[in-house]
Amino acid sequence: MGDFTERTEPFALFGEWLDVARETEPNDPNAMALATVDPDGLPDVRMVLLKGFDTQGFVFYTNLESAKGRELLATPKAALCFHWKSLRRQVRVRGLVQQVTDAEADAYYATRPRGSRIGAWASKQSRPLESRFALEKAVAEYTARYPIGDIPRPDHWSGFRITPVQIEFWMDKPFRLHDRLLFERDGEAWKTTRLYP
Repeated sequence: MGDFTERTEPFALFGEWLDVARETEPNDPNAMALATVDPDGLPDVRMVLLKGFDTQGFVFYTNLESAKGRELLATPKAALCFHWKSLRRQVRVRGLVQQVTDAEADAYYATRPRGSRIGAWASKQSRPLESRFALEKAVAEYTARYPIGDIPRPDHWSGFRITPVQIEFWMDKPFRLHDRLLFERDGEAWKTTRLYP
């Protein structure tokens, strides 16, 4: 791809890198580490899947009553990290969080496989599970409740958009002299800074 320091905005570059990852990464090229903080300010991180992005930000979906959902609703700030090991590339994102609209959540939910939609109803994500049988029983109950036709989106299931204030691109180079380019929001534009490796 060449030198990325001539870029003036990060989203087109991210799209190019994600396209390459989709062609080369064996599993989940859209996987990203999501970092949040709990009420005590203790960081929490887990892998989630990117389901969309544009110049407004990066979107993923979850149970709002899960640990990440509760943490993001309480402290609407987050960080993301995409790491494509085989490409030797990484993208870090820091930003502000807002819930997606009901229309966006409904539209994405409708594209999910039927079993995943049932699972959104059956799983009390992040809460104690007394046995695997309890989960399987809940799946059976919701499968019986919605045997055919549409499965409505639960009120507790939606998405979040991380609107970046910073995006950093990292590319491996020999002798650990890596390329790093930081984009920082500057009003409606982006300021770029090359960083030492």
